[in-house]
Amino acid sequence: MPLAWGRNGADMIIIGELINGTRKRVGQAVADRDERYISNLAAQQAEAGADFIDCNPGTVGDAEISDMQWLVETVQAVTDLPISFDSPNPAALHAAFEVYQTDAVPMINSITAEQEKLDALLDFVVESGANVIALALSDQGMPSSAEDRVDASASLIGVLTEAGVPAERIFIDPLVTPLGTDSKAGCSFLGAVRAIRDQWPAVHLTCGLSNISFGLPQRRLLNRIFMAQAIAAGLDSAIMDPLDAEMMATICTAEALAGCDEWCTNYISAARAGRLA
Repeated sequence: MPLAWGRNGADMIIIGELINGTRKRVGQAVADRDERYISNLAAQQAEAGADFIDCNPGTVGDAEISDMQWLVETVQAVTDLPISFDSPNPAALHAAFEVYQTDAVPMINSITAEQEKLDALLDFVVESGANVIALALSDQGMPSSAEDRVDASASLIGVLTEAGVPAERIFIDPLVTPLGTDSKAGCSFLGAVRAIRDQWPAVHLTCGLSNISFGLPQRRLLNRIFMAQAIAAGLDSAIMDPLDAEMMATICTAEALAGCDEWCTNYISAARAGRLA
């Protein structure tokens, strides 16, 4: 199956985050089987430039299995973009693959370096042939320093590649933590991104970037500036809202400045299309 990202010619691989059942309106739509609402969210994200559509039912147990299948069927009815199956439940992930029919390679979100999680998911990740988001989280807990993030990432990359997962299908998430609770959170994340990019150039680097601004004012401003810094450090993917036009403009601009846009082709095209205003 072909890879499916960089649809706008840019390096950034955008995983559209909006179909998440932990959001009140989405959770209600899942419970009500509101196909129109979910279909619109999927189509809007695809139109805005998403490369993957994340599907997180936000439920548990048997309900999550049926909810995941319904989400996957609903989303792929309106777009042929690959889906990111977002669940810690192996049964829900298996169920998602049972109904997935798009040719593009999907994503498993996520696996960690925690032994219990590896035991539950590693074989399935390998056998599925899917891309996988690998969180820099180990049995030692949430990383606090850049070194902790790199160590957990190294462990995951080693385990996954030795098991047969190609490096280009691994999306390392070094974990963004709130700046409001740790003034070094941004620096630690950026340091880890630089180190991982230097040591493992073939892997992708992603994150839930908006965590950086949690609890602080002017969150959108913080998120945009942090995104630009992260792109300069080597980030090439993000789990984010592709309908945020200002963030999308920031990504396009930051990629040009980081040397990821030859002859500034994408930047010029976006300017002409009015997407940088």
